[in-house]
Amino acid sequence: MIAIYIIIGAVVLIALWLIAVFNGLIKLRNRVDEAWSDIEVQLKRRYDLIPNLVNAVKGYAKHEKGVFENVTEARSGAMQAKTPAQHAKAENFLTETLKSLFAVSENYPDLKASDNFLHLQKELVDAEDKIQAARRFYNGNVRDFNTKKQVFPSNLVAGSLGFKDYEFFDAPEEAKATPEVKF
Repeated sequence: MIAIYIIIGAVVLIALWLIAVFNGLIKLRNRVDEAWSDIEVQLKRRYDLIPNLVNAVKGYAKHEKGVFENVTEARSGAMQAKTPAQHAKAENFLTETLKSLFAVSENYPDLKASDNFLHLQKELVDAEDKIQAARRFYNGNVRDFNTKKQVFPSNLVAGSLGFKDYEFFDAPEEAKATPEVKF
């Protein structure tokens, strides 16, 4: 009779452990999904600012059509990205095209003094800061989830239930490089 109680107790403990591991993985997966949603909200905010910025510059630099087309194309590509890796690549291209837009604005002192342009530029910088914060939050949650999924013994539960690793939202390669300073 005692052997039956020990077996039942062991089965109950194993079941409770499985439930705890499963619930922990679900909680972490939901945090990663929430963090990704935060990134998408900030990216959408950034994408919504870009047409206004382009229009502000267009008013002063009508003959810079190629720059406007490149920014529009980069924005469209970034909005269509699905995975973190695709987003990172598209965001890198968009950042480069925005740099060319700001370079064009340097040639127009009236534009640089425009309240509308300055406000949009400030909003874009704020959006960039929030995207970086959301990216760090997302990557931290991805790290926690992937670690939980990969360590023993929870990897046995995660593997048998089909949990997959999440991708990190890495910074573009250009952002990782050390800037070269020339005098």
